[in-house]
Amino acid sequence: MTETTLATPNAPPGTIPGWRGIAADWASDQRAFKHVSWGKAMMWIFLLSDTFIFSCFLLSYMTARMSTTVPWPNPSEVFALNIAGQHVPLILIAIMTFILISSSGTMAMAVNFGYRRDRVKTAALMLATAAFGATFVGMQAFEWTKLIMEGVRPWGNPWGAAQFGSCFFMITGFHGTHVTIGVIFLIAIARKVWRGDFDVERRGFFTSRKGHYEIVEITGLYWHFVDLVWVFIFAFFYLW
Repeated sequence: MTETTLATPNAPPGTIPGWRGIAADWASDQRAFKHVSWGKAMMWIFLLSDTFIFSCFLLSYMTARMSTTVPWPNPSEVFALNIAGQHVPLILIAIMTFILISSSGTMAMAVNFGYRRDRVKTAALMLATAAFGATFVGMQAFEWTKLIMEGVRPWGNPWGAAQFGSCFFMITGFHGTHVTIGVIFLIAIARKVWRGDFDVERRGFFTSRKGHYEIVEITGLYWHFVDLVWVFIFAFFYLW
């Protein structure tokens, strides 16, 4: 004779066997990642999926560059600026890289002061990070404008392989969009920190439990990812 065990509706999620137990566990208030909050876990999953997208873009770019029979434009010439009559290669890109890497430092300090519940310093450092990011986006807009005026299009350019324009606009545009979104979120979270929303648990978007500044760290995870991706873009697109 076969005995069948039926789970009662009030049974703890961890005691329900089979697929019903898995569904009950994920639908309950328990944390699937026992020592990681849902917000942080979901951000890591998002960053993992974004890593695949950027990897596909960079692999497609490298495939196009290695397979083309037409010479690839020289980045040192394409991304050079004339300063005081001197031809300076990659100077704008170097400054952009320095600014974005510096923003990682201010973001790390913001997270540190956030866990100390120092809302004034946390908000100020987040705004400084947003200012760095906005400067980066502004310089990237200048770079795009300069290249468009010089004849670079997604379907062609004056210096060589036609794929250069499409790869450049796709990769840098996608990354620039991420930076822009990050700047918006940094300003929004900094405003909430400055007002003390996380100290009084004021209701609204991205407000965590009273006294918890975890959303600052989650925002920092996103920002550090954006900075790390730029390092790969800088190495493979501008230096190669």
